[in-house]
Amino acid sequence: MKSCFACSVCRIKKRRRAAALQDAGAFYGAGIAREAFWTAPALWRFWIFICALVFAGNLLAADVTADFAGANKLYAEGKFSNAADIYKTILHNGGQSAALLFNYANAEFKAGNLGRAIAAYRQAALLAPRDAEIRANLQFVRNQVQGATVRESRWREWLGQLTLNEWTLLAAGAFWATLLSLAAAQVARASRPSGANEKLTGRMPVPLLLRRAIFTSALLTLLSGTAFALEAAEHFSMETAVVVSPEATARSGPFDEAQSAFTAHDGAELAVMDRHSGWVQVRDSTGKIGWLKTTQIDVLPGA
Repeated sequence: MKSCFACSVCRIKKRRRAAALQDAGAFYGAGIAREAFWTAPALWRFWIFICALVFAGNLLAADVTADFAGANKLYAEGKFSNAADIYKTILHNGGQSAALLFNYANAEFKAGNLGRAIAAYRQAALLAPRDAEIRANLQFVRNQVQGATVRESRWREWLGQLTLNEWTLLAAGAFWATLLSLAAAQVARASRPSGANEKLTGRMPVPLLLRRAIFTSALLTLLSGTAFALEAAEHFSMETAVVVSPEATARSGPFDEAQSAFTAHDGAELAVMDRHSGWVQVRDSTGKIGWLKTTQIDVLPGA
């Protein structure tokens, strides 16, 4: 009985080995089949597909360039509304750039649309925060707006001198500079021959230059990290609504029958507080709160 049981166990083990070998063969066979897919015809089809994508991208870039030149021509001819429409179409098709937004803002301002011009200038300033011409035009158009409007504080203007990506790179660079300075200090301690005082205390002094480098990089890490955190919080959690209609009546609730809370004029910049089914709750610089339809405003990031 014992020998029979052992034989049955052996037979089960043999079956398991055969099944494992069969599974392994299927696995390697599938791998060989996948490799066989990359035959010469398949590779040709792959490269034809890549070339078609590149060709389509070049055609799209050529169309964008032609449309941009056409819009510039219309602007030079004084057809500002038509030029603004073409600029806007290019933007909707993904052609984002500070120059394009700047031209679009100029065309909207010339066409008498203060709100759309301010919204475009602000987006251009996000991409090119140190462009003096963008800042000057934005301030000039803001001065034409009537009524209460939210304006940036001085510390916000200072933070806005760099983009969010630039603050990120600066904070990361300062952090790594601090780590490298600390590592250099450890290497300097280990390689410097010890004197009598160092033998007694068991501690090697850090060179003065490295101490200054560590202090400076650590301070820069703290400042740039704080600035990055403030800029990120402003960008992702605080939004601004720019009125793009000649006159917008803010309601006490998110429906047309609600009582009028206040009136905002074209180009007014308002702080966004809440959203509800096609309505945005806003606050002006005097503290008044009301609801505006999304068709009356452009909502922009706060930084």
